[in-house]
Amino acid sequence: MRDGRVVIGGANGFVGTHLVDRYRRAGREVITIGRRGCDVAWDDPDAIRAAVDGAALVIGLAGKSVNCRYNARNRAEIFRSRLDTTAALSRAIAASDTPAPVWINSSTATIYRHAMDRPQTESAGEMGTGFSVSVAQAWERALMAQSLPTTRRIALRTAIVLGDGGVFATLHRLARLGLGGTNTDGWWPVSRARLRAGTAHLPGSRGGEQHFSWIHLVDLARAIDLIEERDDLSGAINAAAAHPVTNRELMREVRRVSRAPIGPPMPRWVSELGAILIRTETELILKSRWVVPEKLVNAGFSFEHPRLRDALEASLPR
Repeated sequence: MRDGRVVIGGANGFVGTHLVDRYRRAGREVITIGRRGCDVAWDDPDAIRAAVDGAALVIGLAGKSVNCRYNARNRAEIFRSRLDTTAALSRAIAASDTPAPVWINSSTATIYRHAMDRPQTESAGEMGTGFSVSVAQAWERALMAQSLPTTRRIALRTAIVLGDGGVFATLHRLARLGLGGTNTDGWWPVSRARLRAGTAHLPGSRGGEQHFSWIHLVDLARAIDLIEERDDLSGAINAAAAHPVTNRELMREVRRVSRAPIGPPMPRWVSELGAILIRTETELILKSRWVVPEKLVNAGFSFEHPRLRDALEASLPR
């Protein structure tokens, strides 16, 4: 880990709070940007420019959670929250007397297609279609839109992040309730409105064989360290463990670490009804995200939690 000031936009989330604590424990100055409870507000461009001027590292994490129903209002806010905050960081860096040398901005592994045939890498991955993919592509365009010749920019295509909290907290709770079975795909009625909006998940896998790419929170932070230190790393980088699993394997391991022996399969109609009740989307569990970290592996990155079982055990509430 290098020295120098770190500016984190969107510091109140699951990843952001971990990074803030980690950098401060390492003795680095950290300035947070957010809507509330942060050092700087998003609606204060002068303060944002002052924060990033002379910073060693800028990290952009802001964006409304996709763990919601994809209605028109939420879709608009998912776009706005990512594009506006990324543009604000871009303008601030461009206006700086001493621009930050590195800007790492969130993206998502969901940018790739529903992949059942082969893993998706930075060099050979194929873009998908639909609302979530459009969000990811627009987010990365916003990162690269402005000329910043002295700032190295990275679009961190992050898989599902495991740790004490976040997604695993939900999976752990469901498993303890006896609802930790394999999520199987299948037919479900889709409206024309959802087809037009790109939010309809069409069946694409059987028997829980859709892939699940993930990374532990500790390794995500360590990958950011490596990216900051390695001046030859730029552009899109997959932040995912090198050993993705299927949904069937995922839920089996979740049940094991949760000490939940019972977990009947969850057919799509059950998942869809549950998603409506808890206000989320089944795409999050039914889309096959088969993503591997080609650039990180080639750069010599060593994972502290390379296998799912170990990562889940390290994610249990303490």
